[in-house]
Amino acid sequence: MQRFFGRVDSAGRTRDFALMAAYDFTAPRLFVETDLGSGARLPLDRAQANYLLTVLRRKPEDMILVFNGRDGEWRARLDPTGRKSADLVLEERTRTQPKSSDLHYLFAPLKSARLDYLAQKAVEMGAGTIRPVFTRYTQGERINAERLRANAIEAAEQCGILAIPDLPEAVRLPAALADLAPERLLVFCDEDAPVSDPIAALRGAADPAAPPPLAVLVGPEGGFALDERALIAARPNTVALSLGPRILRADTAAVAVLALVQAVLGDAR
Repeated sequence: MQRFFGRVDSAGRTRDFALMAAYDFTAPRLFVETDLGSGARLPLDRAQANYLLTVLRRKPEDMILVFNGRDGEWRARLDPTGRKSADLVLEERTRTQPKSSDLHYLFAPLKSARLDYLAQKAVEMGAGTIRPVFTRYTQGERINAERLRANAIEAAEQCGILAIPDLPEAVRLPAALADLAPERLLVFCDEDAPVSDPIAALRGAADPAAPPPLAVLVGPEGGFALDERALIAARPNTVALSLGPRILRADTAAVAVLALVQAVLGDAR
């Protein structure tokens, strides 16, 4: 979306300057499963149609942005086909599909409301894989996979993200560690690690100019059991990271560590 504004230069002349927003947040965004292409007509499911027609009160010909995680982002025109039904007619691609994030986020499941928050924030912070990991002191061992995916989709829709992260099945800690490739650096949020400069610790573990594939592990609020800590410590290519002198809740720790990792070794550097 391009806007113009007038500005007087040093010679007293008025000039127009163009501003191009990186994202269009004025139009609703929807994730869809189907392939996207110019002129395609996409029937909306009942929930999507209700959201646009009833909740947002969008009118015929209003612009909607859609993405499927493969074909970039497309501008579409809303075409109601009934009182509670509508199609989208694709018109043009607004953004090409970027390379998917390779950052893995491993976490001990939390209770439902806080798990919703954690999933949303992990997506916002650029996690490309989000995997629940059961530990000795995990609060619960039931994961609603559909709810987890719904929260990931909602975060991507609201934040201009073009890919839904991979959501592999939950596993116990030994299996999660075994699934990590040896070259992947594991950043272990360790409440018992010496309180020191976390940025220096990350820079000491990998070269920011050529960072390796990354994984982040945050445990339950009860911490890791001694045998679990020993298992993590025995894994090569692992760095224990303190998040400072305060004890953080697991969902707060997720945001803090992902921000640090992305700033030093990830896509925000």
